[in-house]
Amino acid sequence: MPFAFDRLPIGDVITFLHGRLAHALPTQATIDVNGVGYELFIPLSSYDKLPAVGQALEILTHLHVREDAQVLYGFMTAPERDLFRLLVNHVSGIGPKLALAVLSGMSVNHFKASVVNNDVASLSKISGVGKKTAERIVLELKDKLGVVAAWEAASAAQAPTPEQEHANEAVLALISLGYKQVDAHKSVRDIQEREGAGKSAEELVKLALKRLAAGR
Repeated sequence: MPFAFDRLPIGDVITFLHGRLAHALPTQATIDVNGVGYELFIPLSSYDKLPAVGQALEILTHLHVREDAQVLYGFMTAPERDLFRLLVNHVSGIGPKLALAVLSGMSVNHFKASVVNNDVASLSKISGVGKKTAERIVLELKDKLGVVAAWEAASAAQAPTPEQEHANEAVLALISLGYKQVDAHKSVRDIQEREGAGKSAEELVKLALKRLAAGR
């Protein structure tokens, strides 16, 4: 059952959960912690890293407080949560829903590289972002010189692998063709897992289109 946040003493912060995975969808997961079910909204990047249902896990969290609700967001890695918080707290007009869309549509390293290189075109292809929001992301994060300087210093060591780049390009291409982000991501991921990770973005798109057309 969902946890009643209004029973928490003022000042308590939930920063991670350790339990077992009770239920998972591409956009949310339920974690059983000693018989209490915590419902979390998650990005696709974290969904890919979840264990099988019933298995133990530790997941990082962010508690977002609104006037009408208190919502938990979950992340399987610290960089994912860090980027989520950076977007929500420091980019005007971006709330948790859009921040999750960014994480679902692009890897953390690819996002950092896009900001450093002023790659508005790649950012604007993320579902729900668009050109104006992408421009605002680059502009407002570029103003944070410490953040961008750190990303530039680490870019060579943390650059996405060719396989990740091909997957990202294929997913963005499928989204531009009108497919849902969740379906595009799942199809490309399944192809790489079943047929090897050495395929180009074009090959991934062709294979994914066949799978999506067949309803698989």
